[in-house]
Amino acid sequence: MTTTADVFEIPLRWGDMDALAHVNNVQIARLFEQARVEAFHRWFGEQRRGIHLLVARQEIEYRAILHYSPEPVRIHCSISNLGRSSFEFGYELRDAKGTVCALAETTVVTMNSAGSTEPVSDAIRAILDEHRGDPVEFRRRRAH
Repeated sequence: MTTTADVFEIPLRWGDMDALAHVNNVQIARLFEQARVEAFHRWFGEQRRGIHLLVARQEIEYRAILHYSPEPVRIHCSISNLGRSSFEFGYELRDAKGTVCALAETTVVTMNSAGSTEPVSDAIRAILDEHRGDPVEFRRRRAH
């Protein structure tokens, strides 16, 4: 992931573990969600309340087992693609030791209050552009 990504430290909870004593894959998706929420708050402040988003797609690639630690995980987050009415968050999740445990990309669509898609406004686009990063380097991409 690019060095221009914002970094979010997110604590793990004991209850995030499953019966195999590693952080459950559903909880990893929630860690990416938390980073996305924190990124939007950091980047847009109170202005974020007027921005309506819908998650359209999420892809996660698990690279290593994430074990519980009292130390927070670090999620590097940036905008990996910016389209007309959608954009993608790219993430890299590292454990407390620095091991890359998962990569992800989430596509969100901008919506109006009536629930229809709408183009990303110039004001939002300008802020998102400040947080642009490289595309997520998944090991394999599906052929289109």
